Amino acid sequence: MTDWHDTMVDQPEAGSGAYVTGWTISGLAVLGTIVAVWVLGI
Repeated sequence: MTDWHDTMVDQPEAGSGAYVTGWTISGLAVLGTIVAVWVLGI
């Protein structure tokens, strides 16, 4: 089980910035959803 590898769950290279970009987009999406629900009063 320790040798198991999947390209879908591997973290990108440290220098690529893709990891930070992904978390930033996810964070903005969550904040956008919260603000939308708050403004629309749903």
